[in-house]
Amino acid sequence: MNSTDDTGVVAVPAADRTGHAHRLRGLALTGLVATLAAMVATTLAAALAQAAGVDFEIPDGGEAIPLPGFAVVTGFFSLVGVVIAVALLRWSARPAQRFLWTAVSLTAISLVPPLVAGADTATTVTLLGLHLVPAAVMIPTLTRSLRTRTD
Repeated sequence: MNSTDDTGVVAVPAADRTGHAHRLRGLALTGLVATLAAMVATTLAAALAQAAGVDFEIPDGGEAIPLPGFAVVTGFFSLVGVVIAVALLRWSARPAQRFLWTAVSLTAISLVPPLVAGADTATTVTLLGLHLVPAAVMIPTLTRSLRTRTD
């Protein structure tokens, strides 16, 4: 009988574990700051559109989307993006590339609801633009952060 332990577990030096945890925390912090920036930018853009006369009324239910709703939804989905980025940094060999493709795909999918909601043209076009505002903040920031943490 062979007495070698062949479990496939490799001991990782403590310094490597600490460095990896530091990279994950750094990415998460960058993501949280970008999330706040995306929330502010999206809510500000929605407020400007509302001041210009866009009513954000969705026919299904007849209620207008309130300004704080833009901040909440942007914050939630931006944090989902941060979680995806952290998971890819942890488990993917090419996290920046995978994140970029995933985020762009999810952004494209997010453009479908405004198109099928049945709102007037001004509301639909504005909602499409408001989906792109946080994407323009989050995707480049997290992709760049993933690249710097894997190089």
